[in-house]
Amino acid sequence: MERLPHKLQLKLSERLTNGSMRSLKKGGDLIDFSSNDYLGLAGKKMINEATTAILKERNLNENGATGSRLLTGNHILYKELEDFLALYHNSKTALVFNSGYDANIGFFSSVPQRGDIILYDELVHASIRDGIKMSNAKSYKFKHNDLKNLGEKISLSLRAQSRSKDSEIYIVTESVFSMDGDSPDIKALADFCAKNGCYLVIDEAHATGIFGDGKDLVCQLGLEEKVFARIITFGKALGSHGAVVLGSHDLKTYLVNFARSLIYTTALSPHTVASVLSAYQYLETSSSADRLELKENIKYFKEQIQFLNLNGGFIESNSAIHSLIIPRNERVKQVSKNLQSEGFDVKPILSPTVKAGQERLRFCLHSYNTKEEISRVLSITRNLIK
Repeated sequence: MERLPHKLQLKLSERLTNGSMRSLKKGGDLIDFSSNDYLGLAGKKMINEATTAILKERNLNENGATGSRLLTGNHILYKELEDFLALYHNSKTALVFNSGYDANIGFFSSVPQRGDIILYDELVHASIRDGIKMSNAKSYKFKHNDLKNLGEKISLSLRAQSRSKDSEIYIVTESVFSMDGDSPDIKALADFCAKNGCYLVIDEAHATGIFGDGKDLVCQLGLEEKVFARIITFGKALGSHGAVVLGSHDLKTYLVNFARSLIYTTALSPHTVASVLSAYQYLETSSSADRLELKENIKYFKEQIQFLNLNGGFIESNSAIHSLIIPRNERVKQVSKNLQSEGFDVKPILSPTVKAGQERLRFCLHSYNTKEEISRVLSITRNLIK
């Protein structure tokens, strides 16, 4: 049956009307200011070669995992990777999931229980929001990076819901926000949670591999013991695929038993796990130059923003993500299209992905971008938005 149901047709028509229709596009040969491959690890030949060597040394020839991790898919590389990750990120244990989306869905749908309360930053990733929707706990959002508002929301939520002696409060944020590129005051959040008996959960997707000598922002701040769980993903600076939840031994045991996105899906292939292990080994031993180049590019990008008087439109960020607010879907799409015609891959972020009026160009910086490329793309952008 080819006819799309009427309600679905209406939803597509609405997307067309407001200029937010999505489509799958082929990758091109444009200068990369869009991908999450911040350190260029996705294209490192030595990581590819190391992956092949790992598989050969362990005599792993299977193309797939053959089943879920609780059935036949928990091949020997999983333990090797998880042991490495726990040590590398200074955590008691590590549990690998198939993706960051799976990790967040699995964690938030299973850990907070009925009668518990979840307070989450209003700008957390869609995967966190979707996991929270699947939870039986009550959830409330607080203003972005606003500790005072968080305290107020806790008081309001407790009054709205009679708290039993065994109910818990989970505070959820990101160390680097994917659309704004900014960071919360994690130390203040950790102190707040310790004072109020809350469990702090931090998604480190866009900080992993960049901060903390190639670890993450929590490690850089020395707050590992004050965070209940960290979600680390491998699809950004690691240039690979998958994710891991870091936490206590009891948390890992619980997730193995109750996280449905782990239990009821085929495991990652030996090749994928080997590629993550190879990327981490590179990160540990050989990535300091890549991180330094990225750091220099971030500094230069910010200097050029000031030089070109663009600072009023950019959200303040010290990460690899820098967003220039250009309201209205059609306008930001046109600026992006013009930049692409000049050879630069800079993507527009449209509503409803972000709030209406907060549409933006999202510049992702990399270790392999040149200063000339940075100067040119910002100069062209300035001329386009005059």
